[in-house]
Amino acid sequence: MTVLHVATAVFIVGPMAILPMTGLRSLRSGNAAQVRTLARSTGIFTWLSLLTFVFGFGVMGMADPKFNLSFTTPWILWSIILYAIAFLLTIFVVVPRMTAAAEGAAEGAKPANYGIIAATSGLSALLLLAVVVLMIWKP
Repeated sequence: MTVLHVATAVFIVGPMAILPMTGLRSLRSGNAAQVRTLARSTGIFTWLSLLTFVFGFGVMGMADPKFNLSFTTPWILWSIILYAIAFLLTIFVVVPRMTAAAEGAAEGAKPANYGIIAATSGLSALLLLAVVVLMIWKP
């Protein structure tokens, strides 16, 4: 279960955090088709990241009772909260704004929504980084 949790974190949550940055570069170059594809891919990886979340609960449930882990263990609770915020920001702000920006770029408009995409995806990436730190540090 731990291997599944870590593998999905690396191969699913990683792209969830990085693809919007690539989308910003494509938006600057005016490549609407690539921005559209990256928006769709970001959405897919974001939804798939729920697997990491579920496997994390599996790891917690299978942990040795001597560790006394529960949803109220502070580092687990904060990890859940930070992941949930990153998930919501990505799925409800980043992906729709990237899609809208792709439509604008297809019509030859200036890069629309660039600032909000950059800020929100950057914040989401920082929140996910904080989750990684909590998973390793376990304060």
